[in-house]
Amino acid sequence: MIQRLLLSDFQSIFEVVNDAAQSYKGVIPADRWKEPYMQAEEVKAEIADGVDFYGWRENGALTGIMGIQRVRDVTLIRHAYVLTSHQGGGIWAKLLEYLLSLAQTRQILVGTWGAAWWAIRFYEKHGFRLVSREEANRLLRDYWNIPERQVETSVVLKLLTHHS
Repeated sequence: MIQRLLLSDFQSIFEVVNDAAQSYKGVIPADRWKEPYMQAEEVKAEIADGVDFYGWRENGALTGIMGIQRVRDVTLIRHAYVLTSHQGGGIWAKLLEYLLSLAQTRQILVGTWGAAWWAIRFYEKHGFRLVSREEANRLLRDYWNIPERQVETSVVLKLLTHHS
């Protein structure tokens, strides 16, 4: 049920991201929220920057996505989203487990909004640990291409047990 997504899946990726991101509305800083949460050009830019999206399908419909991106010596888990109607069913965990099996580096990182407590809790449950604010700032600037305001309002979690 997990498959690498293709450019032909773009519209479905876009829809999953923007449906699932509704959980951020009113939670993340107001100056970081927009409608749609990710513009089509932003999703295309992420793909062009090397984010490989994988998806979970149910009855032929894409219900969850998660990206993986190798940046120099680390692997980043990027853009993990599950349709609102399918959240809580284990899709996120299945996608994460699959992507971790693909990781080719010892260090695996994930960045998320500091206010997204549910995401932080999910990653901690799966062996990730929050890094210090100082380390998060350094990692976000070194490995992500995000605005400074997003660096200020995001956290980084590091997987502690992965071996390539």
